[in-house]
Amino acid sequence: MASAKVVYASLTGNTEEVAELLGEFLTEAGVDAEVLSVDDTQASVFADVDVAIVATYTYGDGDLPDEIVEFYDELAGVNLDGKVYGVVGTGDTSYELYCKSVDDFEEQFEKTGAVKGAASVKIENDADSDDREKLEVFAKSIAATLNV
Repeated sequence: MASAKVVYASLTGNTEEVAELLGEFLTEAGVDAEVLSVDDTQASVFADVDVAIVATYTYGDGDLPDEIVEFYDELAGVNLDGKVYGVVGTGDTSYELYCKSVDDFEEQFEKTGAVKGAASVKIENDADSDDREKLEVFAKSIAATLNV
């Protein structure tokens, strides 16, 4: 069975909820998923799985959250050739740079040699029913990229 790690950073609990939902949808799609707080892990955790996923929020005016900056920096040095990646995030459209951390992590993953497995998902604050559907489609796309 294909395996995935979903690493998240969450301040209000919204992104943690998104990561947990994503873990459930990945499992339903046939991918063994483990959800981890960025506080408890390093970017090298992705070296031992088939799928690397980051769930993050965007802080202030497009900034990475403080607790994920070190992980972000480490990620560029991890070789993920042959692996699949995905990024999801939460944000607030009242800010000019809505969910910019999602875009930042996409760029960082490109440096690792991993292949994008699904279009990124950006969620306004907490996940509603439409967002849940987007996360389910995201998980199914990841699984399809793996031929699960």
